[in-house]
Formats: sequence, C-alpha cells, structure tokens
Amino acid sequence: MARYTESVCRLCRREGEKLFLKGERCYTNKCSVGRRAYAPGQHGQQRKKMSEYGMQLREKQKAKRFYGILERQFRKYFDMAVKRKGVTGENLLQILESRLDNIVYRLGLATSRPEARQLVRHGHFTLNGKKVNIPSILVSPGDVIAVRDKFRNSDKLKSILDIAGGKVVPEWLEFDSENLTGKVVRLPAREDIDLPIREHLIVELYSK
Repeated sequence: MARYTESVCRLCRREGEKLFLKGERCYTNKCSVGRRAYAPGQHGQQRKKMSEYGMQLREKQKAKRFYGILERQFRKYFDMAVKRKGVTGENLLQILESRLDNIVYRLGLATSRPEARQLVRHGHFTLNGKKVNIPSILVSPGDVIAVRDKFRNSDKLKSILDIAGGKVVPEWLEFDSENLTGKVVRLPAREDIDLPIREHLIVELYSK
C-alpha cells in the first residue's frame, strides 16, 4: 500500500501550522514549525499570493495530512459524505474522525495518529472483542475498542500513557483507564472536532 515515507515535519511546515504528527516532539521547542516557520524548499520563504483554488487545495491537503490519508482514499470518503444526509463537509469530517486509528489517538492510547496507525497495524487492539489490524475501519456508536492483553504491560504502552494518558477524551467517546477500553457513545458533531479545517473549501474544490 502506498504511504508517505518522507519527513513528516516538512508537511507541517508546508501547511504553516502544527499537524501533531510527531507526538511529544510537537509540544517541545524542537518542533520544526516553531524553528522554521516557512515552507520547505529553496523557494519556501518567498511570499506568494494565494488564489482561490490554492486555498481550497491547501485545505484539502491539510485535512489529508492531519489524518494521514492519501488522495484516493480521501476522495472515497468524500463520495461517502456526499451520499449521506446532512452537510457534506461535516459528514466528511465525521467519517475521518470515525477511523479506528483516530479513535485510538483520541482515547490517549497513542501520542499521534501515525503512531496509532502503526499500533493498530501491529494488532495491539481489539474491536468488539475481535483482533483488528486495519487502521481505516470505520467505527459505529456502541463499538468497544480495547488494548490486547499482550500489549497491556509493555513498556511502549506505559510510555504512551505517561505522555498522552492525561489528555481530555472527547464527549462522544468514553474511556475506562483501569481496563484500557474505549467506547463510541455517538458519532462526533462538528463542534466536537477541534481541528482547524475549513471543510467548505474542500467541498468547493471537489464540486468543480
């Protein structure tokens, strides 16, 4: 499967804001956005006037990079959002938030979405009691995510909980810190999603 293998810090610099792709590093003075607040490359420091299409494209790229998704899958999610009742842009964000790797991150069981994706791929979680290793699975209300027994006492998980264990869990999720299980109470509404994404620009881009 195709995936991005270059420096993820370049992605943050290109979008001009933190995408929180490096976990704990993003909260320190080592963050590249704080040290070099301009786009990567030899022309990165040049000021360019952004066209309407450019703003729409940048918003789409930012959303893709927040969730670690490539174009083909992102377009698939957009098509799903169009078919659902309601506002297309909000439907799109709801679908993206419903991914299993994002749920693991939101529950504080990973320090970043890329790390959550890796942990799911390695089979460290169960969904409704069954082992899963597909990060893109879309969860539904009532679904229960749990840490597998073999991973519970690992040094890796202890390190993650030390860093991310105190984060605030969104209202649409429930987390049992003693049993290391999470439950999807409901699907997120737009006000539950704290990412700086202007989804209407993405809809305008794909609607051309």
